[in-house]
Amino acid sequence: VQLQASGGGLVQAGGSLRLSCAASGIIFRLSTGGWYRQAPGKQRELVAAISSSYSTNYADSAKGRFTISRDNAKSTVYLQMHSLKPEDTAVYYCNIRLYGNDYWGKGTQVTVSS
Repeated sequence: VQLQASGGGLVQAGGSLRLSCAASGIIFRLSTGGWYRQAPGKQRELVAAISSSYSTNYADSAKGRFTISRDNAKSTVYLQMHSLKPEDTAVYYCNIRLYGNDYWGKGTQVTVSS
């Protein structure tokens, strides 16, 4: 299983970014896709997740600003982020969960300047 994340970068507060995570080697349509983040000195935390049936859940900090989506034809999960804040600065990790197994992509840095 390989996960290729992209889309991080440097953005000013109030700006937007879209993260993408392309999966291979897995039956993507049966999996749950998620995005986690880890800021310096903090634990990794769930940002958003989307199940195989397209149900979603979000961290309180992400509600109303971030949208997770998936494209099964492309085996890709997305995280659209709007109204970014400096406190969103972190390394963002893609996660795919299938049959109790977790797969992680390499992190992508998101930096929000004030």
